Amino acid sequence: MVPAGKQIATRNQVAEDVFVLCGGWGFRFFQLPDGRRQILNFLLPGDLFSAASVFEQRFHFSVKALTEAQISAMRREEVRSRLAASPEILTALATSCVAETEAADEMQTALGQYSAEERIAYLLLHLIRRIAARSVIRDQRYPFPLRQQHIADAVGLTPVHVSRVLSLFRDRGVVEVSDGTLQVRNLAGLEQIGSLH
Repeated sequence: MVPAGKQIATRNQVAEDVFVLCGGWGFRFFQLPDGRRQILNFLLPGDLFSAASVFEQRFHFSVKALTEAQISAMRREEVRSRLAASPEILTALATSCVAETEAADEMQTALGQYSAEERIAYLLLHLIRRIAARSVIRDQRYPFPLRQQHIADAVGLTPVHVSRVLSLFRDRGVVEVSDGTLQVRNLAGLEQIGSLH
C-alpha cells in the first residue's frame, strides 16, 4: 500500500516494470520548474499509469497517490511477450491507448476553449463516466477524493476560482461536493454546461 500524497513515479525515471493502479486513486502530472503543477489525468483502479509505459522505459510524467493506493507491477518484457501471444490482450491495450488519446484531446479542447465553469463541469462529467464504469452508483453519489487544489491543477485555474464555481454549481442545484462525495443533483444541467458533444 502507498500512503496518500506519496510520489510513486518521477518524470524521466527509468523503470523495467509496467504499473497498474489496483486500488485507490492517483494522478499523472507535470511539475514545472517554478513549482506549478499540471495534472494530466486522474488514475482509477484498473488504470495503467500510461498505456505508453508498455513501450517506453522512461516515464514522461510523474505519478502521485491521491488516496491510499495499491499498486501492482509487471515486468515490461513479460507484458510484451503476453501481448505477442494473445490478440485479446493486444486489443485491450490498443483500446486503452485510443481511450487515453481521446481523453487527452478532449481535455486539451476544454482547456483551450472553455470558460472556468465549462472546464470544471467537463472534468466532473469525465470523472463521473469513469467512476460509473467501475462502480455501482446509487442516488447519483460518486466517490470524489479531489480537493479544490487538484481540480485547479487539472483545469488551469486557482483554488479560489474553483471554490467560486463549485459554490455556484451548488447554489444552482447542479452538483454538490462534500466529505469526499460528489452529489449530482441535475445531470442534464451539468451536461449542458460541460459536455463537448
